[in-house]
Amino acid sequence: MEPTERVLPMLPLRGILVFPYMVIHLDVGREKSVHAIEEAMINDRIIFLATQKDAQTDDPVEEDIYTIGTVAEVKQLLKLPGGTIRVLVEGISRGRIVEYLDDEPYFKVKLQQFSEEFPKTNEVEALMRSLVYQFEQYVKLSKRIPPETVVSVVNLEEPGRLADVVASHLTLRIDDKQRVLEAINIEERLEKLCGIVAKELEIVELERKINIRVRKQMEKTQKEYYLREQIKAIQKELGEKDDRAAEVEELRERIAKAKLPKDVEEKATKEVDRLEKMPPMAAEASVVRTYVEWILSLPWSKSTRDRLDIKGAERILDEDHYGLREPKERIIEYLAIRKLAKKMKGPILCLVGPPGVGKTSLGRSVARALERKFVRISLGGVRDEAEIRGHRRTYVGALPGRIIQGMKQAGSRNPVFLLDEIDKMSMDFRGDPSSALLEVLDPEQNNAFSDHYLEVPFDLSNVMFITTANNMYNIPRPLLDRMELIRISGYTEEEKIQIALRHLLPKQIKEHGLPDGSTSISDNTIRKVIQEYTRESGVRNLERNIASLCRKAAKQIVEDKNRKVRITAQNLQKYLGIPKYRYNQVEKDDEVGIATGLAWTEVGGDTLAIEVTTYKGKGKLTLTGKLGDVMKESAQAAYSYVRSRAGELGIEPAFFDNNDIHVHIPEGAIPKDGPSAGITLATALASALTGRKVRRDVAMTGEITLRGRVLPVGGIKEKVLAARRAGSKTVVLPKDNKKDMEDIPNNVKGKMEFKFVGHMDSVLSIALLPTEPKVEQVSSDVPPVLPYNEAHQNIDEARQGGSLIPS
Repeated sequence: MEPTERVLPMLPLRGILVFPYMVIHLDVGREKSVHAIEEAMINDRIIFLATQKDAQTDDPVEEDIYTIGTVAEVKQLLKLPGGTIRVLVEGISRGRIVEYLDDEPYFKVKLQQFSEEFPKTNEVEALMRSLVYQFEQYVKLSKRIPPETVVSVVNLEEPGRLADVVASHLTLRIDDKQRVLEAINIEERLEKLCGIVAKELEIVELERKINIRVRKQMEKTQKEYYLREQIKAIQKELGEKDDRAAEVEELRERIAKAKLPKDVEEKATKEVDRLEKMPPMAAEASVVRTYVEWILSLPWSKSTRDRLDIKGAERILDEDHYGLREPKERIIEYLAIRKLAKKMKGPILCLVGPPGVGKTSLGRSVARALERKFVRISLGGVRDEAEIRGHRRTYVGALPGRIIQGMKQAGSRNPVFLLDEIDKMSMDFRGDPSSALLEVLDPEQNNAFSDHYLEVPFDLSNVMFITTANNMYNIPRPLLDRMELIRISGYTEEEKIQIALRHLLPKQIKEHGLPDGSTSISDNTIRKVIQEYTRESGVRNLERNIASLCRKAAKQIVEDKNRKVRITAQNLQKYLGIPKYRYNQVEKDDEVGIATGLAWTEVGGDTLAIEVTTYKGKGKLTLTGKLGDVMKESAQAAYSYVRSRAGELGIEPAFFDNNDIHVHIPEGAIPKDGPSAGITLATALASALTGRKVRRDVAMTGEITLRGRVLPVGGIKEKVLAARRAGSKTVVLPKDNKKDMEDIPNNVKGKMEFKFVGHMDSVLSIALLPTEPKVEQVSSDVPPVLPYNEAHQNIDEARQGGSLIPS
């Protein structure tokens, strides 16, 4: 009969094939398939079933589906939880897809439906008898198909139905079943099926012989051993190697080629021997395999060759970073030593400085200068010792520690290894990771670093470790002792300008796609951004502000094509808004009781205006401005010193008993602490009590003792830069801080005067102006000039009486 054409919804099948006359349950979950089932149920329950070529494809297209399939009828439908539908289908006849009419919301195809009625010729009858006989032999030997199935097959008289029923009972691959399905001609179909059954008979007969041979070799109680030998015997007959044997052989070859140290090679070989003896499905087999893979992936003998060109390294470091003289010098020294001494233990450098000064990027530049691999791991928040040393293999999901993982990532035994944020590690009940790092960072121990997972020593002596920290006081002392400290205190204003012009601005212009010459930002604009929109030691916020300028410039260029954007100090506020910060400036006039101190903060230096006033009272000292305990003690020491020198300063002893003193440091919401304001407090107190004015252009820092000695303090560079920014001309420093002048930029030293003092008397002689001469009364209308102490008393009395004295 001629095939008939019809249009039906199509259901793509994954990993299964349905023959005509075959009844089977199908679980349908894909959205398109569900729509196809629903469409079939609405109409006549007839649907077309076609198998996918690849069962892994979730969303098949026309090319992914076989052309010939089965027209089937949906007998039952059951909706399961989760949106899945279970349907019972029965195959009716073969069909060939002629055209895809639609693929949304389901596949709709035009197909040719073939009749399953064929004439029964002598040749067909012979093929049917041969097929039935072969099938009977197959059922007897395989014992996988119930004997009752043979009875039902023998009674079938329709050749097409016989072929399809036999094919549906055989354990065949999908492509073999598809070949049977695609055989429209009954004679061709029966011949193909006879060939397939004959081949299956040979395989079943071979399996029977193998079973007999294996049964002789095994003990009755060794079922696992029997299964393993059965696989070996099967593959021996097929002339193929066992997958496990091939894997073990490959691992042995890789171990031989890896050039491992002798003890590591012995350990790896021993583990491979264990793997070979394990059953394939044993859980420990994957653990052993993973362990051997880790050993083979580590760079036991691979290393990169250092570039020992000092001039080239200097050029690269200068290209990547502006300033940072001390770290660069140390790196160049390392290169020089490497050039002279071929073997040298890797140094451990610790870069300490505030955020954004380029500590991490400096490590990357070092690797680039040396032509070494670069690895970075962050230690911030690490609390578990196993993060460093790894987990023992007895734990589920065990892995090596971060150090070994970093070495695998590097692929060489001499990378530049950056341990970022080493000061932010913590500890808990799982151990102290900082103690585990002692072995990593100790040059005397790290040539045999022991990871709990590897259980064999790994040489870290060729690694150049660089650590970074924001604060050295948070680094554990034993760990700090193993590192060479390099301080990166922060950038000066001039350095920030150069960094912005050389690195940040070109980088942001490129990232924002601004055309060449379309945007201009002047040096003064960058300076104003630094002074009024950032407050930091590094350049991160500066880069963010430059990126903001580039974004706004890009918007203007897009809105007004061919427009050139020029950002100046005058129109900067239009782009960045109102300035966010202001720096304290020196007083406009010399005043009594106000001295300018210098302070260090995490974002650089700043100035402190310390104010002192006196009023009638009982000798009480009041301190305000959110001062810390150390600063309060400095104020008490300064007060005691001034009181002890009352005679030399011309202060009446009774003054301290009859007046209260109030010391205040403005910006009271900001916490302040530290001993470096001692001489400033003493100067302000001396000025207020003697009536002598303090020079407005003098800034000072230093710790004071009760005897008036001036002790050294830290943060000199940041403090001097703050004084320069505030407009001070003279800076008073402890004499023991004279050595810190090397860190001060030359352009700053040339514009300021520095006074080094060892005693408070020298500070007062520099900072306090001489007592102004008394002005004689020239008119009865002019009130007489009273002595300083008496004037204070009159002012206090006037305040108590509710009246104000004009200044």
